Amino acid sequence: MPFQPPADVTGGTAETVTVEIVVPVHNEERALAGCVRTLHGHLRKRLPFPWRITVADNASTDRTLRVARELAAELPGVGVVHLDRKGRGLALRTAWNASDADIVAYMDVDLSTGLDGLLPLLAPLASGHSDLAIGSRLAPGARTVRGPRRELISRCYNTLLRAGLGARFSDAQCGFKAARAEAVRPLLAVTSDDSWFFDTELLVLAEHNGLRIHEVPVDWVEDLDSRVDVVRTAVEDLRGMWRLARMKASGAADAAVPRRPAPSAEHPDAVPGSGSFLLWELGCFALIGVFSTVGQALVYWLLRPALSAPLANLVSLVILTVLNTEANRRLTFRGSTAGAGRAHLGAGALFLVGYAVTSVAVLLFQRLVPDASYAAEAVVLAVTSVLVTALRFAVLRTAVFRRSRSERAS
Repeated sequence: MPFQPPADVTGGTAETVTVEIVVPVHNEERALAGCVRTLHGHLRKRLPFPWRITVADNASTDRTLRVARELAAELPGVGVVHLDRKGRGLALRTAWNASDADIVAYMDVDLSTGLDGLLPLLAPLASGHSDLAIGSRLAPGARTVRGPRRELISRCYNTLLRAGLGARFSDAQCGFKAARAEAVRPLLAVTSDDSWFFDTELLVLAEHNGLRIHEVPVDWVEDLDSRVDVVRTAVEDLRGMWRLARMKASGAADAAVPRRPAPSAEHPDAVPGSGSFLLWELGCFALIGVFSTVGQALVYWLLRPALSAPLANLVSLVILTVLNTEANRRLTFRGSTAGAGRAHLGAGALFLVGYAVTSVAVLLFQRLVPDASYAAEAVVLAVTSVLVTALRFAVLRTAVFRRSRSERAS
């Protein structure tokens, strides 16, 4: 049976999308020529989309700009942008904002990331499936060659992002990223970092605004001739994380990104179900609450012979509150971008209220029924906890894990 001809498609589809790859450089006269020639050769042989390369020189003081212009004169499809101020983030923001390509991308001049990952990076953007795509050295299937120091720093940094900002991507700083231009431009208007934190800022804002991020496991080989000051960059990254947390809390992180249509069934005879944030949250929260209430009562009963009623209640409540909050953050309110820090701080405040209410209830029961058993106290504690749980759900949903306007829209 012969193959069928391809569909006749036009305008903005995978066959016609244009790609601009930006290579930001600062004092890279040694590495630039090899990078551009290698990349140019790869694109000519392997990329099925119209493309161009832009070298974004940010305030180099050596021969980098001259080398870039020589390459542009020699190789078709290579251009140069020069900035008088230093900063990788500034260079990318400037080049991407000025681009008329459908897809904008960038990679580091050292080509540490294998170019075989380029087409998998661009394909989900060309098809319209995803809004941003990132190379990841920490995703399953990735292969890296780097020293233990860089490995440890990278893993610790991305763990901080997940714990502090609720990030769900695995690798923020791999210099191998692409985005649909119409999706990324509203984010560029919100970003403010001009240096190395730009990558993280862009991804956190993308997740916060409901954009879809595709991760590509890559092959990555460390280049020891790096311009990155690890200690200074780490300090700047921590400051940037704090700034992003304040932006998300204040609403300043919201951007007018294009919205995707709601999911719909492909099969013409499908009977699609209906989804609801509230129904899912109520059901999941209730189930977690049941396990938490039973767990707290069990821990209280086990501790009560050795501790006083208020102290046994305190210990059991602390243990189950931590477990309950983490379960709700990961399951019940999984669509929220609230980080672990905000989640546990909010839950900690509710913990104090819950402890006060349940302790008063148990002490009052002891006064009314002096000969009551420990099991009866545990029942009273469980009933009171149910009321406290209802209050917790309302506060967690409306304040701690509240969804941004963009999250509700998506």
